[in-house]
Amino acid sequence: MDRYSTILGCILGTAVADSVGLKREGLSKQRARRLYGEPPLKQNLIWGRGLCSDDTEHTLMVGRALVISQGDVTQFEKQFARELKRWFLCVPAGVGFATLRACLKLLVGFHPERSGVNSAGNGPAMRSALLGLCADNEEHLSDLVCSSTRMTHVDSRAEAGALLIARAARLTTQGNASNPLEFLQSVVTTLKNEELQQSIQNVIQHLAAGASPESYAETQGWGKGISGYVNQTVPAALYCWAYSPDDFRQSVENAVMLGGDTDSVAAITGAVSGANLGADAIPTEWRERLMEWPRTNTWMELLATRLSERSPSTEPLKPPSMYWLATIPRNLLFASIVLTLGFRRLLPPY
Repeated sequence: MDRYSTILGCILGTAVADSVGLKREGLSKQRARRLYGEPPLKQNLIWGRGLCSDDTEHTLMVGRALVISQGDVTQFEKQFARELKRWFLCVPAGVGFATLRACLKLLVGFHPERSGVNSAGNGPAMRSALLGLCADNEEHLSDLVCSSTRMTHVDSRAEAGALLIARAARLTTQGNASNPLEFLQSVVTTLKNEELQQSIQNVIQHLAAGASPESYAETQGWGKGISGYVNQTVPAALYCWAYSPDDFRQSVENAVMLGGDTDSVAAITGAVSGANLGADAIPTEWRERLMEWPRTNTWMELLATRLSERSPSTEPLKPPSMYWLATIPRNLLFASIVLTLGFRRLLPPY
């Protein structure tokens, strides 16, 4: 599998999974089933199509920062901070509280190294898979993940979870023939966060026993849904990927059906699965029903091309524009859709 297909698989995998899970975000798995039914799932946020949330937008901004910086960590930090500030000024809907506070600090002049807040949310993990594909080595990866994470979240748990997702995404690209279970077994003892280490040990035990993602979540006390806490989101996403590593659709659908923070858990699952399987593994139906604008499927393909061409020895490449001015009306439309969806949830079935 070539570098372009791997990178595009990660980017589009994030986007389509995000769009499939978005409509159920914040609902318990029981209520989501009553409202929206069982698999097979499809995007249906508006006009039978799907839109993306901040999970995808952050991944795209990370991609742009990587292209512009050519992977230099210092320049990546500066560029990603610029991207975050511009993104925040375009009034995105559904910003996480930690990210909101960090963006405000960036806007009033805090240095990116000091803008993060004390939070163990899943924000850094939702944008870290692409870093795994573009890092030159483990040390470079650790530095990139640290820079990306601490700009918004300074809790070490957030960084540990983000790094694990990035390492999972690069499994195939490293020529590692190990399956996901073997990968998790090989990294669990290296995890510095004790709680995450125990969570991944539980993942390994349940995978080895053949337990379904839903059964696994029940045993962890997450029966109603997965929260945005990184040590719930990351183990749940990795479980869904490792349970069906050769089936992108099943991995994402299992993530969505767990309930809770469905768009983020699905987006992370889709990023890791897409990175390891390649873009061709993503269902054509899901790709065609993605109605994202102004960052369309074609836009994402161009970003993947620029990232696959990136090399420290070449002249800096220009990534596709984020079209920030066009993003403002897009975000206003998105917010109105989300508001309408919220009112619909006030009605039965309960």
